[in-house]
Amino acid sequence: MPTILNWLLRLIPTNPICMRLVQGGSVRTRHLIIRSGYLAVMIVLLLFMMVSSSSNALSVRDMAAAGAQTFTWISRFQLALICLLTPIFMAGAIAQEANPRTWDILLTTPLNSLQIVLGNLFGRLFFVVALLFSTLPLFAITQFFGGVPGESIFASYAIAGISSLLVAAIAVTLSVTRTAGRRAVFIFYIAVVMYLFITAAADALMRQPVGPGSQASWTTLVTPLNPFLALEVMLSSKAYVPHTFDEIDATWIQRLWFGSPIAAYAWLGMVISFFLIAFSTMRLRVIGAKVGTIPWYRRMFGLGAKGATERPARRVSNHPVAWREAVARGKSLPAIAARWGFVAVGVLVAIILVTTYHTKLISSHQDFRIAVQAIVGAELVIIILTSLQLSATAVSREREDGSLDIILTTPIQPGPYLAGKLRGLVVYLVPMMIVPVVTLAIIAIYTLADGFGRTVSFPVDASRPGGPMMPLILPEAAIAVPLMFVPFVAFCVVIGLSWSIKSKGTIGSVIAAVVVVLTIAGILGLCGLGARSLPIVGAVLNTFSPMNLLWAVTAPDEALPDSFENGSRAGLVVGAAITGAIYIALVIGLHTNMKRTFMMTVRKLAGTS
Repeated sequence: MPTILNWLLRLIPTNPICMRLVQGGSVRTRHLIIRSGYLAVMIVLLLFMMVSSSSNALSVRDMAAAGAQTFTWISRFQLALICLLTPIFMAGAIAQEANPRTWDILLTTPLNSLQIVLGNLFGRLFFVVALLFSTLPLFAITQFFGGVPGESIFASYAIAGISSLLVAAIAVTLSVTRTAGRRAVFIFYIAVVMYLFITAAADALMRQPVGPGSQASWTTLVTPLNPFLALEVMLSSKAYVPHTFDEIDATWIQRLWFGSPIAAYAWLGMVISFFLIAFSTMRLRVIGAKVGTIPWYRRMFGLGAKGATERPARRVSNHPVAWREAVARGKSLPAIAARWGFVAVGVLVAIILVTTYHTKLISSHQDFRIAVQAIVGAELVIIILTSLQLSATAVSREREDGSLDIILTTPIQPGPYLAGKLRGLVVYLVPMMIVPVVTLAIIAIYTLADGFGRTVSFPVDASRPGGPMMPLILPEAAIAVPLMFVPFVAFCVVIGLSWSIKSKGTIGSVIAAVVVVLTIAGILGLCGLGARSLPIVGAVLNTFSPMNLLWAVTAPDEALPDSFENGSRAGLVVGAAITGAIYIALVIGLHTNMKRTFMMTVRKLAGTS
C-alpha cells in the first residue's frame, strides 16, 4: 500500500483511537438504550403526525400538506434531539480524555497530533452520525405523501450533521486544552442550550416585517448562527424570508449571510470546526509547558499554581461542611470567573437594557418586555441548572474520589453533614440569585418613577378608552420573585443532593436531577397556564413555577388577564409567599428523609464508582 494512502487511512478509517471508541461504544448498554430510544421516539412522532393529519378521504393536495407538516415536525424534533444528545456522546472526551494522564500516555505513542485529535473527534461523532442515518427511512416515508422535495430532506440532515460536528469539535478542543473535567460536562451542556436560547431570543427581537401589515419577516443577523433558525428558513420559507438583493448593491458576504442563511450556517460551522481542529492539533504537543509556574491572573486571585500540592492555610467557619461547599468549592479560577462574571455581566446588562429603553433605542414596550423575559429567563435557567449541577455532584464526587469514606470515619452524623451541604450550596448561589432580583428591582424602580419622563404605562386594549393600563412590568416583581425563587433553588439543591446520594457517578446523578426538576416545573407550569383565567387563584397558581411567575410579572395582561383587570395583583405576592413556604416545607421533609436513609444508601453503594 502506498505510504501516503496508508497515512490518510490512519487519520480516520483505521485510526486506532477511532476504532477503539467505535468498538467499545458499540457494545455499551447505555449507547444501545440511547439509540433505541431515539429511533423509537422518532417512529412514534411520525406515526402520531400521520394519524392526526389523516382522514377517511384525502385529496392529493391534502396528502401533500400532511406530508409537509409531518416533515416539518420530525425535522425540528430530530435537530433538537441531536443538539441534546451530541453533548452526551461527547461527555467522554470532556470528562475522561481531558485527564492529564490520558494525554501523557497518548503522547508517548507513535500517533501524531492530527491522528489523536481526529480519532477522538470522529470516534465519538460516529454514533451521532449513525443516529442521523437510522432515521433516513422515516424521512423517505414522507415523500409518499408528496410535498417534500428530496433536497429538503438532505438539507435538514446537513444542518443537523454540521451542528453535531461543531459541538464535537468544541468538546475535543476543551479536552485538548485541559480546560475540561467531570464538572465541565454539565457546564458544556448548559452552554449549548443557552446559546440556542439566547440567539433565538435575539432573532425574535430583531425581526422586521417584509412589508406593512405583512405576517412574514426577513431573516436577521443571527439567523445563520442558530441551526433552528436556519432550519426555519427552509421549513417556513413564506413566513421567514431571506433577503433579496436584485435591485440593491451588496457584497458577497451580505448576499451569503442574509440571502442564503442555510449555506452561511453550513460554511460557518465547517470553517469554525476546521480552525478548532487545527488549533487542537497545534496545541496538543505544548500541553506540558510552564508546569509549576504561577500565572499573573492566578496570583491576582490569591491562587497557587495549577495542580500544586501545597497552598496557604484557610480559616474555616463553625460548620466545616457548609464552609467547604460555600467557600472552598469556588476557589478555582474558572469557578471565580464564572460566578462573579455572571454577577457583573447580569447587572451591567440590566443597566444597559433600561438605558436603551429610556433613550428610545428600544422604542416599543413590547420589545422591551420580550428582552426582559429573555434576559431574566436565561438568568433563572442558568441558576437552576447550576444549583442542580453543584448539588448532584456534592456527594457522588466524594464517593468517586474516596473522600466520602474518610468523612464517614469522623464523628459527623448524616443530619449535620447534609444540612451543611444544603446551607453551603445555597450560600454559594446567593450572589447569582441576586442578579435577576436586582434586574427586576431596577426596572421596578424605573417604572415607579414614571420612567423619569419616558412613558411607562400603556393601555391593555387600545380600542377600549379608559380601560386598564399596563405598566412596563409589575413593581411587585421585586418582591414576589425572591420570595418564590430562593426556596425553589433550595428545593433544587435538595433534589440534587438526593440523587447524588443514590447515584454511583456524577454524570448520572446530574442527568437524573435535571430530569426530575424539569418534569416537576413543567407540570406546575402547565397547571398555572390552565388556571390563568381564574381571578386570584390563577395568580397564586402561576407562582409555583419560576417561568410562569416571570411571565406573570412582565406580561400580566397575557398571563393573568382576569386577575390583572380586576386589580388582584396582590395575589402574586401572596402566592409567592405561599409557594415559598411550600418549597421550604418540602426541603425540610426531603432533608429528614435523606438523613434517615443516608447510611443505608451509602453502604449499599460502598465500593462502587
